[in-house]
Amino acid sequence: MRKFQVTVNGNTYEVEVEELGAGVSTSAAPVAQRPVAPVAMPKAAAPVTPAAPAATGQNKVVAPMPGKIVDVKVKVGQVIKEGDLVAILEAMKMENEVFASASGTIASVNVSSGAMVEANDVIVSIN
Repeated sequence: MRKFQVTVNGNTYEVEVEELGAGVSTSAAPVAQRPVAPVAMPKAAAPVTPAAPAATGQNKVVAPMPGKIVDVKVKVGQVIKEGDLVAILEAMKMENEVFASASGTIASVNVSSGAMVEANDVIVSIN
């Protein structure tokens, strides 16, 4: 067994690693499995996002799934048509386009680039 010191996210851990001898082939013979005690990893602090302004418009465009807002394509006061692109949401390593559900004027933009959203969080509201 060899001991190593490993740093993960600023926390230092001491780990032991079993060294296989020279000439031992791991593909030729199955290795007996031994139960391994789980290592408690510190939980990362959740990013703090500022409270979103209240949605003021009659029609609300909501996030279809949890994710991160990559880009907001509209501004308050902008006139849009139903089906226009309002934001890009990254979820599960894929970028998803979020479109306007109605025509009108953007009354409020409730998110910014980099903001984390949950499903049904209001992205923009439209009058």
